[in-house]
Amino acid sequence: MIPTLVVVDPNGRRTSVEVKPYPFQIGRGAENHLVLRDSRISRNHARIMRTDDTCVLEDMGSRHGVWVDGERIGPPLTLRGGERIEFGVSDGYQLYFVSGQDEMDRLLEKPRKAPSPPQSAPAGILPGASSPAEATGNLEKLRAVLEVARSLQSSFSTDDVLHTVVDAALAVTGAERGFLLLFDDDSHELQVRSARARGGTFLSGDELRVPRKLIQQALESRRDLFTMQFDPTALGEHSPGSTIALLELRSVCCVPLVRVNLGSGEKTQVLGVAQSNAGVLYMDSRFTKVDLAGGNRELLQTLAIEVSTVLENARLLEQQRHKQKIEEELELARGIQQSLLPRSLPETGWFRACGSSLASHEVGGDYYDVMSPGPGLRTVVIADVSGKGVSSALLASFLQGVFIGAAGGLELPEALTRINNFITERGEHGKYATLFCSNILKSGQMTWSNAGHCLPLLARADGSIETLGTTSMPVGMVPGIMFSVEQTQLRPGDRLVLCTDGVTEAENAAGEFFGKTRLRDAVQSAQATGCRDMHDTIQRKLGEFTGGAEQSDDVTLVVIEYAGPTA
Repeated sequence: MIPTLVVVDPNGRRTSVEVKPYPFQIGRGAENHLVLRDSRISRNHARIMRTDDTCVLEDMGSRHGVWVDGERIGPPLTLRGGERIEFGVSDGYQLYFVSGQDEMDRLLEKPRKAPSPPQSAPAGILPGASSPAEATGNLEKLRAVLEVARSLQSSFSTDDVLHTVVDAALAVTGAERGFLLLFDDDSHELQVRSARARGGTFLSGDELRVPRKLIQQALESRRDLFTMQFDPTALGEHSPGSTIALLELRSVCCVPLVRVNLGSGEKTQVLGVAQSNAGVLYMDSRFTKVDLAGGNRELLQTLAIEVSTVLENARLLEQQRHKQKIEEELELARGIQQSLLPRSLPETGWFRACGSSLASHEVGGDYYDVMSPGPGLRTVVIADVSGKGVSSALLASFLQGVFIGAAGGLELPEALTRINNFITERGEHGKYATLFCSNILKSGQMTWSNAGHCLPLLARADGSIETLGTTSMPVGMVPGIMFSVEQTQLRPGDRLVLCTDGVTEAENAAGEFFGKTRLRDAVQSAQATGCRDMHDTIQRKLGEFTGGAEQSDDVTLVVIEYAGPTA
């Protein structure tokens, strides 16, 4: 037979663990093949190695040492069968190394006796004092619960905490196997998240041979802890428990796991019955009865609440990580979008410009550009896409691409028609854009089209202010509409003020809009200045009005100055 360790826990309960694979590691840490939940045992305490047909036990530099048949080992020790292995602490785990079935059967049935302490043991190591079994059992349960508390504080892995909870539940009840099952969000079926045998051994989820639908049906019928004890001779062929009886299970215990809302103090609450089930902590035994006496039921229910809290914390953490990832991606998108805006605008010569765009969210739906299709010609565009977020930003980028293409030879009506056809045929339903675009010649002749955009202000050099009205509906709103253009003559010193409705609809703390009147007054106060000073004056007055309050829309402002053909 495969070399085996009979594990005797501090309560006297016995389980068997096959020694495989090699090297077979023993210790307190979850990475070991045999996990012993005792804080006095080192994280990586010992290991068993295989050399030819011989097993060798080695101390991994543990704090309290490895003891075999009452003597502390030094160099690696060859195991021949029947050795009692201890870990230098009183009332702790004992392991018996066996290689024959008869010896295995004898040890599994043998009641545990307190070992005689080694005569050469240092003070405090394996003292001869013994305690009543009940006191020892309660001590082990307390250790198991404390181990869960330590795991909650120190572990960064949700799975490690769940494994610890299952181990604690097995220590409390004396069950032989434990499985923690959670409902899958997509299939709404129970899936195994942790599978453990008493003694800290990992199991495969496939070893849970009880139909999960049977567990789920029982779970859906109640929310409190429930057990099932079985007498195979009393079960009929079609009895609800016959499936479990065929697996030779004597006892089954299920602890429902509920979903909780985490809040501060009294805000933490269990959700309603319809949405409460998160999963179940399932335990079973073939040879012993699950022990729910002496406060064990209350301990299990406490563990269930801890599991539910861990799961909710993990869910909130995952939400936070997802949110952070989205924010990082949006920040990257914002950087890309800002890089698509003009890096510099002409400040000298016959055509001068100054512009800015501030997104209210990570990415915005406003866009402006100033292009030079050829000598003596400038194209100016400002647009505002409906809605907010990534979809609006993508559509704004598309508009930029179209107008870059238009600068290569498309007339304004043709460019607007292409945009309108694309948005109405392929764009997201309900998306549209208002925009103003114009071609300005060095002679001062300006051809422009206003597709439902905020009315631009044309501040003349003589101090008068004109508005440039709309020439069509916004693009993307109605398929097949026509786009017309108008013309006007610019004179040296004229300035054109373009903005999106984020300027006129900027709000102060009282909920008032900046409005068209305040915008006109700001333009009027800067009539005698150049385009940059006029732009800065409007921004300053806008900031004084809003008082730095966060705005719900993108704020884009462009000021164009025509200095004359000889400038």
